[in-house]
Amino acid sequence: MQPESDRYLTLDAMRGFAVMGILAMNIIAFAMPEWAYVTPIAYGGLSTENQISWIFSFIFIDGKMRGLFSLLFGASMMLIIERAQAKGESAAKIHYSRMFWLALFGLAHYFFLWFGDILFLYASVGCIAFRFRNWQPERLIKWALIIFGLGVLFWGLQMGGLQILQYFATQPNADADMVARYDEIIRSNDFDLNVADELALHRGAYWPIVSEKLSEWYTPLAAVLQSIAETLPLMMIGMAMKKNGFITGEWDRPIYILWARKLVPGGLIASAALAGYLVAVDYDLINSLAVFLAWSAIPRLMLTVGYAALLILLIGRISHQKFIKRVAATGQAAFTNYLGTSILMTTLFYGYGFGFFGHVSRIALWPVVFAMWALMLLWAQPWLTRYRYGPLEWLWRSLARGGLQRMKR
Repeated sequence: MQPESDRYLTLDAMRGFAVMGILAMNIIAFAMPEWAYVTPIAYGGLSTENQISWIFSFIFIDGKMRGLFSLLFGASMMLIIERAQAKGESAAKIHYSRMFWLALFGLAHYFFLWFGDILFLYASVGCIAFRFRNWQPERLIKWALIIFGLGVLFWGLQMGGLQILQYFATQPNADADMVARYDEIIRSNDFDLNVADELALHRGAYWPIVSEKLSEWYTPLAAVLQSIAETLPLMMIGMAMKKNGFITGEWDRPIYILWARKLVPGGLIASAALAGYLVAVDYDLINSLAVFLAWSAIPRLMLTVGYAALLILLIGRISHQKFIKRVAATGQAAFTNYLGTSILMTTLFYGYGFGFFGHVSRIALWPVVFAMWALMLLWAQPWLTRYRYGPLEWLWRSLARGGLQRMKR
């Protein structure tokens, strides 16, 4: 069992690994047209290095770090609720105030920095997850899996139906009405790669990018509806893991090993099989989107929880090393690191900055990722040695509590 003093180190270090890992996938959306995240045919072509880079990211990273971040959000939410209750404060007032300001940060992030915001999603779903704060861990996990399953069913029916339509519409002597319906779908905006327009937009000035997002003001709300059936269950599982001690490292080491063995190999094999399927069908849009939205969901969940177990084992083993202290500091300042990354990456890639959008290959983006990881690890620990919070953590806390918080240690 992990000693009491290490419990919050475990949470912070896991959050540090997660915020660093998220960049490894987000970098594609910062640097390339949006569809490039889903399929390599959208941008960069099918060169060996482009395919290998996409396949590696899909199998090992895509959605898993975001999932881990969602688990940690639920666990941290539960921790804040428990602390408020222990102090005799109103947990509801503190929680909803935090979510209100987080939602505003998220909207500002989306409209004025980068379209890939998750803060508004987390704030919205966090308001729902709060309703389950008094549930026992078993009930939280049970209903999380039910909601998750319903989400997989919803997307599976939609995307599976499209895959079936595509199969029959592309057969010799296919029904003319079916072919017409398929062609209509393929030519719709939903499957428009829109590469030329995206390149022109993001290589241009700042205000047209903002105007484009303002014209589609409903997108953050749509993202909540699209992602709630995955994000809410992950938060609920994180809440359960805080309650039962899993995510704070309180379980015996052999149990974490058992869960890692149960989930990680199976999740990786299933993800690799899906990647192989997409290679076989030349990454066509419908199959790629079906895998992205529906069929990779269960392997993603398996790997999210399996990675959590592996990270807890790793952190427990090297908890006294300097490196893990830096990762934990990166996690303590995850909010600043997340938004700071958006500022630096959009400045690097967008036209109003250095203008590298669409000019850097997938594999060449990895040095940018490594450099950003190094920056996160270098600044956070010295800052937190002098100050109690990261800069944006302090601002968020001060706004949520209605007064300036003490910053210096």
